[in-house]
Amino acid sequence: MDLGLQDKVIIVSGGAKGIGRGIADVLAAEGAVPVILGRDAQDNQQAVSEVEAAGGKAFQVVAELSKPEECQQAVAAVLDKYGRIDGLVNNAGVNDGVGLENGSYEKFISSLHNNLVHYYLLAHHALPALKQSKGAIVNISSKTAETGQGGTSAYAAANGGRNALTREWAVELLKYGIRVNAIVVAESWTPQYEKWIQTLPNPEEKLKEITDRIPLGNRMTTPEEIANTTAFLLSERSSHTTGQLLHIDGGYVHLDRSLANA
Repeated sequence: MDLGLQDKVIIVSGGAKGIGRGIADVLAAEGAVPVILGRDAQDNQQAVSEVEAAGGKAFQVVAELSKPEECQQAVAAVLDKYGRIDGLVNNAGVNDGVGLENGSYEKFISSLHNNLVHYYLLAHHALPALKQSKGAIVNISSKTAETGQGGTSAYAAANGGRNALTREWAVELLKYGIRVNAIVVAESWTPQYEKWIQTLPNPEEKLKEITDRIPLGNRMTTPEEIANTTAFLLSERSSHTTGQLLHIDGGYVHLDRSLANA
């Protein structure tokens, strides 16, 4: 299926690694131009170089997205380079373990800036260009907003905000023909996930315990699977889909997990 994304300029925050990188790769393979936003210039450039080596196009902008002024500057840099924005993927964030019992006001607010506030700011600053292109927005979210996890109040709150903003923006932007959807991720193998699981006493045992509870295939969702759905949502092939929270998770959140061992 041709998604019609050829030469579309699409911002991908946190696009250098993990799920964001998977999204950048799939978009480039579809002929789009993913613009990677991230704080590490070396990581950004490596991703761009690898996309180009595979025959695609990409661009990168160094930005510390927890700083409001850098969100604005990043969008301005994209417009200066291409003169248009056809889509926005809000993806950057980290499950930083700021809990209720052991957190603090400062850590909680900092986490919201790392995980939620830049979703708003990038969309806000990109909106004039998205109105011109009738582009689409995809917010990457997490199951923690719905299931809880324990010890991660700020991240759960941020993802609740991501989900709420998806529905709110879908309503506000109807008049411009801008569609807004979210992908809710459960268990996906990324460098960040691997780093977390290695902090546990028995990482291999814990990983098997987790994958055994994923109903479809007893395996984690791949970044590419999330990316494929993201590309579809950004494309005109999903032209009547907006305000949706799609769970790309092998049935982890909504199916009875006893099915995993059936």
